[in-house]
Amino acid sequence: MSSPLSKVIESLIFISQDPITTEKIGSILEGTETEEIQAALDELVRKYESPDFGIQVRRLGGGYAFTTKPEHDGPVRRFLQIDRKNKLSTASLETLSIIAYHQPVTQSEISALRGVDSYYSVRSLLEKKLIKITGRRKAPGSPLIYRTSEKFLQYFDLNNLDELPSEQEIARILEEDKANEG
Repeated sequence: MSSPLSKVIESLIFISQDPITTEKIGSILEGTETEEIQAALDELVRKYESPDFGIQVRRLGGGYAFTTKPEHDGPVRRFLQIDRKNKLSTASLETLSIIAYHQPVTQSEISALRGVDSYYSVRSLLEKKLIKITGRRKAPGSPLIYRTSEKFLQYFDLNNLDELPSEQEIARILEEDKANEG
């Protein structure tokens, strides 16, 4: 049986276009303790884990959102006429990984780390809203500063940047891949 609070929060998640944070819910439901909100969210997550539902409540991009369950991905994509997730070019992925791991970072720093001009990759990532401009560096020319966006977290199914693999994890994966190839 759902609590009255979880029903209200369920409605807020449903109407929200982006993942809704506990802070946002708290600002809407004034006087409701954070612990109560979290308990109601946990209740909703458990409720929608049931095989009785084709959707789920997931923590995503620092907030909570309804998503379809993975086993229903194919029919949903066909209904929405989505062939597949928009793929990023190798150059865009390289640029995005540099921004993710070195942020805040400028265009010239990105290009220096990649060893090639990254103007078009940065432009493409801005258009896809995977990165954002967060200000200007106090340096000659006042270059723009780039960071990853909330959409970046959603795109890669992350709650926060701490979930990115560490350098050690990446090195281990690459070593395992190299061992499996040889």
